[in-house]
Amino acid sequence: MAARAFGQSDAAAALRDDRDRLAAELSRRLIELHSLQELSHVLSASPRFDHVVAEAARYAMHVVDGVGAVVLLGARDGRSLDAVAAAGSLGHVLRRSVDPESGGVMMDAIRYERLERRAADAGPLVLFGDIEVKSCIAAPLRAHGVSVGALAVVDKRTGAFSAEDGRLLSTVATHAAVVLTNAQLFDVIRSGKEQWEATFDALAEGIALVDAQGRVRRANQAMAAIFGRPIQAVTGIGIADALYGDPAVLQPLLDAVRHGTRPPGIVRRSERIGRILRVGAAPLQHPTEDEVAVVVVEDITDQKELETQLIQSEKLAAVGTLVSGVAHELNNPLTSIAGLSEFLLEQSRTTEAEREHLRVINDQAERASRIVRNLLTFARKGPSEGAPVDLADVVQRTVLLMGYEMRQSGVTVETAIAPDVPPVHGNRDQLQQVVLNLLINARQALAGLADGAPRRIAIALDREGDRVVLRVRDSGPGMPPEVAGQIFDPFFTTKPPGEGTGLGLFLSFGIAESHGGALAVESSPGQGAVFILSLPASDAGLPARRRPSEPSQRAVTPPPAGGRRILVVDDDPAVRRLVTALFAH
Repeated sequence: MAARAFGQSDAAAALRDDRDRLAAELSRRLIELHSLQELSHVLSASPRFDHVVAEAARYAMHVVDGVGAVVLLGARDGRSLDAVAAAGSLGHVLRRSVDPESGGVMMDAIRYERLERRAADAGPLVLFGDIEVKSCIAAPLRAHGVSVGALAVVDKRTGAFSAEDGRLLSTVATHAAVVLTNAQLFDVIRSGKEQWEATFDALAEGIALVDAQGRVRRANQAMAAIFGRPIQAVTGIGIADALYGDPAVLQPLLDAVRHGTRPPGIVRRSERIGRILRVGAAPLQHPTEDEVAVVVVEDITDQKELETQLIQSEKLAAVGTLVSGVAHELNNPLTSIAGLSEFLLEQSRTTEAEREHLRVINDQAERASRIVRNLLTFARKGPSEGAPVDLADVVQRTVLLMGYEMRQSGVTVETAIAPDVPPVHGNRDQLQQVVLNLLINARQALAGLADGAPRRIAIALDREGDRVVLRVRDSGPGMPPEVAGQIFDPFFTTKPPGEGTGLGLFLSFGIAESHGGALAVESSPGQGAVFILSLPASDAGLPARRRPSEPSQRAVTPPPAGGRRILVVDDDPAVRRLVTALFAH
């Protein structure tokens, strides 16, 4: 009976032991689950890599009750490990590296892909080559089946870590490795996004992602600058209205991209912005409800102006070639017509009616001769020889010269000349011709204004950098772009037939170019016009100019006195006839 009672007692004791063991195991598992839950909460608080590794080190030190912890990941050299996070007594090792020879327990955890637990039985453990500890426990960090680093905890006590601590640290390391991998991917994506945005904003072209209605959803800094708005204020605005003030302008482009096609771009001047814009659009490969197309806007105003200047220069060169070949052939007949008509006017045998006809012939021949001389002046233009010219004095004298005509036309001339305007290098007479042509053109532009309308010409002369800039602005009706684009063309005029040759501004343009400068116009209907003459200042390092060689001087023996014959030589019979008639008379 006693033996039986003893056996029952042993069984009860064994059951109690199993119960206690299971309770302890359950308690340990609950603590472990609670720890993992807490770790998950801590690590998921932020997806940023630096936050995740710092929290992993801090939590590992806490969960196994150590005094320091470090997270090591593979360095770029592929051999050593970098301390990417550290906590507690190891906080100062952040950014330090561990090589395979001195890595010890931490390197072994990675090399053998297992938990390593060491105690300083014979002497202190040395980490990072100079840090002594009594206990160290390290677990490998595995991502996609490969060890990429280690999570290590240290303590000042010998044998501080149990097998249970090792198992718990391994669980923490396994979970942390997954989160660390995701955090690294997040950082790569975030870095790529930041680089894309930086590139997006660095582009000179305006770029915007728009929805199906053409509203801006995202835009870069260049687009915001074109809109004239801060980048924060562009989302939601209609791109066509912002660019042109008219939604219909870009409607063909938006309709095309909505159907998945890439339409040809448009080039059009924006009166709202005051610039010439090239606008293109393309559908997105993966459109969303908010973003269906990308619109690219390029400000090509400067490019168009350069193209216009190039075309104008080519026109001038072509006309110069034509004129140089034709003007001489025209000059001789005109000289004969003018000379013979003047000769006949002096004859007493002509009637008054005939004399009147001869005067008309002579006047028109002289007019044609002036045109030819102007054309020859243009055709022979080259680098202007001359000396420093006081453009301020030229302007003032030309204004005085035109004073009577301006007063008779009811025009008020306002002059603003900056002090100390430097001289320009060139031909004074040619530059005065340019200023005179600009004033005449401005006065004629004001002639068509209604009675009582203000007639003003504002002249401004100043230095801008290494240039001397003259602006002649009138309060006239202005001109449309198609007229402004032809204003410097030869023989182009808006005046009635017989009132203008269309050569004044053309020749002025050529003179400006021959002086190394430029002549431009800015105008729009109803806003008047401003002509801008820009010339290099003579103290701005102008290249030295070669002076033309002096014509050779040869001794000429006068004919003997009392000679009775004159030899007339010319390759044009009409000129020979004129000269012979004059000498015979």
